[in-house]
Amino acid sequence: MTAYHGRGVLVIGGLGFIGSNLTGRLAALGARVAVMTPSRARHAEQAAALEKQRVPIVEADVRDGEAVRAAVADADVIFNLAGQSGAVRSVEDPLTDLDVNCRGALVLLEAVRSVNRRAKIVFSSSRLTYGEAGSEPASEDRAAQPGCIHAIHKVAVEQYLRMYEQLFGMRHATARITNPFGPGQPGERADYGVVNRMIHRALAGEAIPIYGDGLQKRDYIFVDDVVEALLLLGQCDAADGRIYNVGTGVGVRFVDMARAIVTAAGGGRLEHVPWPALARQVETGDFVADVSRIRLDLKWQPRVALDEGLRRTIAHYRAQVVP
Repeated sequence: MTAYHGRGVLVIGGLGFIGSNLTGRLAALGARVAVMTPSRARHAEQAAALEKQRVPIVEADVRDGEAVRAAVADADVIFNLAGQSGAVRSVEDPLTDLDVNCRGALVLLEAVRSVNRRAKIVFSSSRLTYGEAGSEPASEDRAAQPGCIHAIHKVAVEQYLRMYEQLFGMRHATARITNPFGPGQPGERADYGVVNRMIHRALAGEAIPIYGDGLQKRDYIFVDDVVEALLLLGQCDAADGRIYNVGTGVGVRFVDMARAIVTAAGGGRLEHVPWPALARQVETGDFVADVSRIRLDLKWQPRVALDEGLRRTIAHYRAQVVP
């Protein structure tokens, strides 16, 4: 990753869960990295830690064209991790999801088109774009069948990127991330990051709710592996214009993940509860990613095993607990 040394990098949403991990890694690699966030106060701890690494924090909304143009002007690579997350929340509030995720992406694209077409955009998409993928691993060639508003908007942004490439020659790459977990997500966040949420509950000795039988499989990936994949997408010409699954290719049943967390944390308990109506409607069933494309093109593969990732995540959050 020495290619990032001295390069200008902007991480939009750089104080969020994946963003803060990515930004810290970029700073360690010697990149001239800056963060754009709509609220420094909401992520005060992450902001303070990054500022100690001399990372400037730009407090601005991605929908603010003037601010975005100023922020992207000197960037070689732009990681777009901004947006509203959550399948259920997107159905409950579709207009906000549209405004933040789609209009925000268009404002960014227009800013790059107008002041810095040499920059490469790396977009953080989602496994939700596939909808109900079935029991077989889903490849990037599978047709998108989004089952929630959030997924529809992710697909829309992927198409925006393609269009701006065709019309204006703008460079981009997309990561369809599965279910990331690891240090960096506050316990009060409940709209996404299910593994981290379960860990927080287990460490607090609380019940971990399991909707229905919990037999649906998910592809869980440690955040460090996500960061390495994003960095490769940003630096490798081979990734230009392409969509990549970023997962492990291994499915783990939800209930088995919950049991593993209870065992590793030494606390908490499982509690089977009925599905909330809306959550049941947007549930995708089993999902496992086919990661052969990113292995072949970029020589990337996940390195942190599930048990090791859980151990490291639990140790991180346990160290934050005040006795």
